[in-house]
Amino acid sequence: MDFIDQIKELSRQMPTQLGHVETEEATKNALIMPFINILGYNVFNPAEVVPEFTCDVGTKKGEKVDYAIMKDENPIILFECKSANSDLEKEHASQLYRYFSVTEVQVGVLTNGIVYKFYSDLEEFNKMDAKPFLEIDMLDLKEPLLEELKRFRKESFVIAEILSSASELKYTKEMKKILGEELNSPSEEFVRFFTKQVYSGKMTKRVKEDFKDITHRAFKQFVNEKISDRLKSALEQEVDGTAKEIAVLEGKNLEKEKNNGVVTTEIEIEGFHIVRAILHEITDPERIVLKDRKRYCTIILDNNVRKTICRFYFDSKQKYIGFFDENKTEEKVQIDKLGDIYKYAEKLKATLGYYGGNVSFQSVSDGDAKSMEKK
Repeated sequence: MDFIDQIKELSRQMPTQLGHVETEEATKNALIMPFINILGYNVFNPAEVVPEFTCDVGTKKGEKVDYAIMKDENPIILFECKSANSDLEKEHASQLYRYFSVTEVQVGVLTNGIVYKFYSDLEEFNKMDAKPFLEIDMLDLKEPLLEELKRFRKESFVIAEILSSASELKYTKEMKKILGEELNSPSEEFVRFFTKQVYSGKMTKRVKEDFKDITHRAFKQFVNEKISDRLKSALEQEVDGTAKEIAVLEGKNLEKEKNNGVVTTEIEIEGFHIVRAILHEITDPERIVLKDRKRYCTIILDNNVRKTICRFYFDSKQKYIGFFDENKTEEKVQIDKLGDIYKYAEKLKATLGYYGGNVSFQSVSDGDAKSMEKK
């Protein structure tokens, strides 16, 4: 397995382990040491990984940090560890902070085995920043951040390159956080900035309150429209390139179906790909098959007509989707646009579950399933 596969495997195992990890030592052994090992450092070689690394800090003698990653007999990364049930938002990397002022190390990690916070001294030399530049959540892995984590592998570690990207990572992360907060609850400064661009009247208390709501709605609509545009573009590209694939999946030639009076329309194909996109989280999308009929278009599992996931009734001006419960009873729901299908994602996933379609989870325990579901 390559590096990212190893990290994902460790993530997959964690939910079942967490129920047995209650102390800091157990956290180190079960979660943190394997993580360090995946980075390429031999946790059993004291020349590479020093546990309980000691450094005299001012008047404090014999202070220890949990692990020091060594290179040429000098520490290059320090790990301060907490137990898995610790809340890192409330914990402070106090030892790391003190060590930054008396060593030449430029990377410190605060972790509870689940979340890894990477710090440096980007703002003031030899003084650790208050906020991390990189944060890895092992229960919610994000591919772009895993690519950044690669820089910390033994074979790739170059401090100049790490610090070069750390600054952008840190400030991008902070800006995204601010944008998220403004999206949910616009601040007075944020509202004032936009109001001034569109409103020339006096900024009374009532105007401020009105424009706070307007700004909130406009911001959310803007984000949703951008997502919708990207999705529509992706679907159009996929439809263009997969017409032949659908014919193969159905085991029929579309032209032959036309001769039988069945015509698979573009909107049905787009709807099919939306259903596939929703269900790909829990099963192989190749198992989701389109089967067209004269009166409706059916989406089935494993090319088995007895395993109907949903039906499209798209031939009239008013469009409907038929959903099925565990008793195979159909419920028709009116939709105004294809994007409305996403509102019923849980219904589709539940129907798949009735047929045992969520095979991604069948070979693992309930704890493992939760981890995979997050992915």
